[in-house]
Amino acid sequence: MTVTKERNTKETKIRLSVDKGLKESSIDTGVGFLNHMLDLFAFHGHYILDVTVDGDTEVDDHHTTEDIGILLGQAIAELNQDKSSIERYGTAYVPMDETLARTVVDISGRPYLHFDADFSSQKVGRFDVQLVKEFFYALTMHARLTVHMDLLRGGNTHHEIKALFKSFAQALRKASQSSDVSRLPSSKGVIEE
Repeated sequence: MTVTKERNTKETKIRLSVDKGLKESSIDTGVGFLNHMLDLFAFHGHYILDVTVDGDTEVDDHHTTEDIGILLGQAIAELNQDKSSIERYGTAYVPMDETLARTVVDISGRPYLHFDADFSSQKVGRFDVQLVKEFFYALTMHARLTVHMDLLRGGNTHHEIKALFKSFAQALRKASQSSDVSRLPSSKGVIEE
């Protein structure tokens, strides 16, 4: 099921489609490093992304990065709308050479982000690393996930961020995969919408 979302503001015009699968994605955000990270997310999460953005990157990359997080979160929430037979929880540790990241995801319906990453530098190319947390915060709130992300070991900032994106993608894939048990994965019988 392909989910398509659009966002048109004075700062960005975004069209984003997402589906589960292994086909190649088409990503053009106007921010090279963000394109790379979204491609990693799609590959490791088994998603197919089609993203086009016209953003105010002449100001900076903040609006583009945050707004993509918002739309991707909304699309993920819609893809995971039927929670009756999902695993619900997913954990992934991902090394990237000298770095190590851990992400734990709960498709809970209760949005919360714990993000602990002390990056080794302030920028990767022109990309401000503060935007990594902004992206995941927007995505988490709009996908209605509980997410704990930790950079356990650092080194090269590019590697640090790659490990976080990959670990998030893998944890989300595990949490949203079909369960062998055909019942809602909640002892109270409901997952918040």
